[in-house]
Amino acid sequence: MKIKAALFDLDGVVFDTEPQYTKFWGTQCKKYHPEYPGLEFKIKGQTLTQIYDQWFNGPLLHEREIITKRLNSFEEQMDFIYVPGFESFIVNLRSQRVKTAVVTSSNNQKMESVYKAHTHFRELFDAILTSEDFSESKPSPDCYLKAAKRLGVSVNECVVFEDSINGLRSGRAAEMLVVGLTTTNDAETIKAYSDYQMSDYISFNLSKLESAL
Repeated sequence: MKIKAALFDLDGVVFDTEPQYTKFWGTQCKKYHPEYPGLEFKIKGQTLTQIYDQWFNGPLLHEREIITKRLNSFEEQMDFIYVPGFESFIVNLRSQRVKTAVVTSSNNQKMESVYKAHTHFRELFDAILTSEDFSESKPSPDCYLKAAKRLGVSVNECVVFEDSINGLRSGRAAEMLVVGLTTTNDAETIKAYSDYQMSDYISFNLSKLESAL
């Protein structure tokens, strides 16, 4: 197969931010749901909408706005550290004229914090799709299908890089090749949802992926 486009989720795929989000949600879960110890680990990889729909309804509905403000403030101070090997990997992709895109459930406000932390971030990608660009959240394939359309490639020419179960399912539903990163879940957990599993991008290239399939 000839891969013409690489589509990346953001958290846990481009940036190793999952431990920071676990810390944030740990404080919120202890405050609002002390009856569910460890809830922050259960909601890993879920979108904000999914977390709110399941855990902040009814009497907690009015707390959503407060939590969102806390989250926005938290994200403004986050450390956006690249997953090891990512920078070299994507530079190599672009040298081979493979198109690249970020496909994330994060919003534009958070992306402004990313751009502030990494002034050349946008130059690494041909497209950046955020939650404002699609109406259906992962695991719907909508976001990845729209990314492929924007890049002008077919689904069988795309490889998706994801870490969360919902993200992996989204890539699979789009009928694309799926690489799972073990930054959020272990390899055994994501094996059923991905074609290839890895911990980081060090020593990884598309030829290695194609030969493994």
